Amino acid sequence: MDCDKCGDEAVMHAAYSGLHLCNDHFCRSVETRVRRRVREDTLVPRSAAPDDPETWVVGLSGGKDSVVLTQVLHDTFEDDPRIELVALTIHEGIEGYRDESLEACEELTAGLDVRHEVVSYAEEFGVRMDDVVEDDPEGMAACAYCGVFRRDVLERYAEELGADKLLTGHNLDDEAQTALMNFFEGDVQQMASHYDASLGPFPEMDPYGEADDSATDVPADPTERPRRPQDHHVPRAKPLRDVPEKEVALYAHLRDLPAHITECPHAEEAYRGEVQELLLGMEERHPGTRHSVVAGYEKLASLASSAFGAAEPAEYGECANCGAPTGRDVCRKCDLLDALEAA
Repeated sequence: MDCDKCGDEAVMHAAYSGLHLCNDHFCRSVETRVRRRVREDTLVPRSAAPDDPETWVVGLSGGKDSVVLTQVLHDTFEDDPRIELVALTIHEGIEGYRDESLEACEELTAGLDVRHEVVSYAEEFGVRMDDVVEDDPEGMAACAYCGVFRRDVLERYAEELGADKLLTGHNLDDEAQTALMNFFEGDVQQMASHYDASLGPFPEMDPYGEADDSATDVPADPTERPRRPQDHHVPRAKPLRDVPEKEVALYAHLRDLPAHITECPHAEEAYRGEVQELLLGMEERHPGTRHSVVAGYEKLASLASSAFGAAEPAEYGECANCGAPTGRDVCRKCDLLDALEAA
């Protein structure tokens, strides 16, 4: 088939749009969607300036999603002195897996001349995921432990690196799966928190860095409603969330990016896997399903946020052990570390 834009040989067909695209036009479409999301989510505030730039920490795992996000952001802001990119990689301690992806991270950041920081669970917590899986004192899936530890490290080091925003490589499939899981669980509270944590656009800021109060008014289109600030966490964003997973992988391949495309050997999220299979089947029979799910979910999540106000616990404070922000006396990370130590 020929490209619908220029007539050259097409490298992909997007069933949800009907378009056939060549190498150049496909790559351009991915970059356009990321840049549009950056613009629509107001990631670059009016207060950003060359003498007071924004620092964006990108969670770089070495997988296709984070590698593509880092590459596109670098290409977009390489000559923009208002934005400084820092890549943060977490070494979980998974033999034969993370070492290879770390090499991909180092190759990418060296080629782009992007600052790259590496943190390990072994240094931070005195544990390795291989050992955690073997001990498993809580009888949980490996991803449950790893998710808690990863969030803690990302948050703490984003703050240490002076991040204004923490960016992650979640793609369209990831967000559609999360949306359906929250729907199926009836967790409206989580929808509200999800919106304010990483989905809604950032409030407009005036040149002095103060939020524009008028931006908090609920607009006719609820997807335009800004998120509520979360003072206890570095604000997060997901600029890749409009791009399907397979298109992210194709982009990485066509641009010959050093992505480590291998699934973690400990990955066993059974519930998410079921939702993933359901969505893939629906998408095959009804192209555009993922886009519709995410678009509708973001509107409902925005309304939930308006109703619940993100419902942050009034007693939100610090963990008695480590000082991390938590609504409990002891944070979940410390609970798990105590359980592992006692095992």
